[in-house]
Amino acid sequence: MTDGDGREASAHRIRGWLGTRAALWTGFVLVHAALIWLNLAAVGYPLGDVTAVYRVWAENAAHGWLRMGIDAPWVYPILAFAPMTVALAFGSALYAQTWLAMVTLLNAIAFGVLIGRARLSRPRRLAAWWWLGFLALLGPIAFGRIDAITVPFAITGLLWAAGRPRVAAVLLTVGAWIKVWPAALVAALVIAARRRLEVLTVAVALSIGIVGVSLLAGAGPNAVGFIVEQAGRGLQIEAPLAVVWLWQIVAGSETVRIVYDRQILTFQIQGPGADAAAALTTPVMALGVLAVVLIGMRAVRRGAAFGRLLPPLALAFVVVLMLANKVGSPQFVTWLAAPVVLGLVYRPARFIVPAFLAAAIALLTHIIYPYWYGWLLIADPAFVFLLTAKSLLLVVLLVWGIRSLWRLGARRTAAPLVGAARGTMVSDES
Repeated sequence: MTDGDGREASAHRIRGWLGTRAALWTGFVLVHAALIWLNLAAVGYPLGDVTAVYRVWAENAAHGWLRMGIDAPWVYPILAFAPMTVALAFGSALYAQTWLAMVTLLNAIAFGVLIGRARLSRPRRLAAWWWLGFLALLGPIAFGRIDAITVPFAITGLLWAAGRPRVAAVLLTVGAWIKVWPAALVAALVIAARRRLEVLTVAVALSIGIVGVSLLAGAGPNAVGFIVEQAGRGLQIEAPLAVVWLWQIVAGSETVRIVYDRQILTFQIQGPGADAAAALTTPVMALGVLAVVLIGMRAVRRGAAFGRLLPPLALAFVVVLMLANKVGSPQFVTWLAAPVVLGLVYRPARFIVPAFLAAAIALLTHIIYPYWYGWLLIADPAFVFLLTAKSLLLVVLLVWGIRSLWRLGARRTAAPLVGAARGTMVSDES
C-alpha cells in the first residue's frame, strides 16, 4: 500500500466516524463545554442578562416581593418566568451554572430528536453538524438569553410537525409564551399543514389556558402586557434599521447619539427620525408577515408539498421578524437555527445557501458581541460596517426565502417529496 493509499484509507475512516452518533455526541459535548466556559469566563459579561436581570426577577418572586408579568408589566410572555425560576433550583450562587445546564439539557433533547434512533440519514447528520457549527460560530450569546430556551422547543416542534402536528403545536405555542418569535412557526405550520385546524385549535386552546392561569394568579392586563411593553421601545442600536443613524454618527453628526435606556436596559438611537422609525417597524413587520402569509397560501393552493413548503416558509417568517424589528438584539440570530435545521433535514442540497448565510450571520454577530461590543457603542466604522453586512445578509436570506416560496406556487404540482428524515415518500404531514 502506498502512502497515498494509506492517507486515503485514513481519511475514509475519519469520514466514516464523523457520520456516527458517537462523533455527533462528542461534537455536542465539546461545543457545549466551550460555550459554557465562554459564558462563565469570557470578557464582555456575556451572561449579564441572566445573572444581573433574570436572577433578580426570580429572587424577587421567590421572596414574594414582585412577580413580573403578574404584579407588574413585563417585556416577556408569562411563561418566560418558568426557566428563570428553575435556574434558582440550586441557589442564587449557582444561578448561572444552573441556567447553562438547563440550556444544554434542552439542546440535548432536541439534538437527540434530530439524529433519532433509527438509521442515521445523511441529511440528519448534515443538519446536526451544521447546528453545532452554527452554535460555535455564534458564541456565548447562543446560551446567554431567554431565547436559548425557546430554540430547542422550536427545533423539536418543527421536526415533529410532519408526523405529530398537535405535539408540534404544543411545543411551538409553549415556546411562543416564553419568547414571542415561535408564534411565527405556529403560523407557518397552520399554513403548510393539511391538518391546520387541529394545529390552530391546539395553539388557541393552550394560549387561552395560559392566559387563564395568569389571570387566576392576579395578572389582570399584565397577562398580555408584553405587547404594550415591546411597542413602547425605541430603536435599539443592533436593529437593522439603526445602521442608517449609526452611519450618521460615523460621518460626524452632532444630532444623533447612542443613549442607554435604564428602564428597558438597552442602548438605543436618539436623533431626528429615530422615534418615528421605531414606531414604523411595527406596521412594516405586520405587512411583511402578511406578505409571507399570502405567498405561502398561494403555494398551498398550487399544491406545494408540506416538506417543500414548511422550511422556506418558516425561514421567511423568522427573517421578517428579525429585519422589521426595532430591537435586533444579537440573540435573535439563534432563531435561524430552527428553520435551517428543518430545511437541511428535508432538502439538504436546496438549503445549503441559507445554511451558509445563517452561519455567516452568526459569525458576524459573534465578532460584534460580546467581546468587542464597546466598539459598536461608540459607532466605530469597522463595527458599523460589520452590523451593516449582517443586516444585508438577512435581506439576502429573506429574498432567498420569498423566492423559494414564490417558485413553489408558480405551477401546480402533486409530486411527492422524498423524506430525508425517514427515507419515505412525504407529501404531507400524514
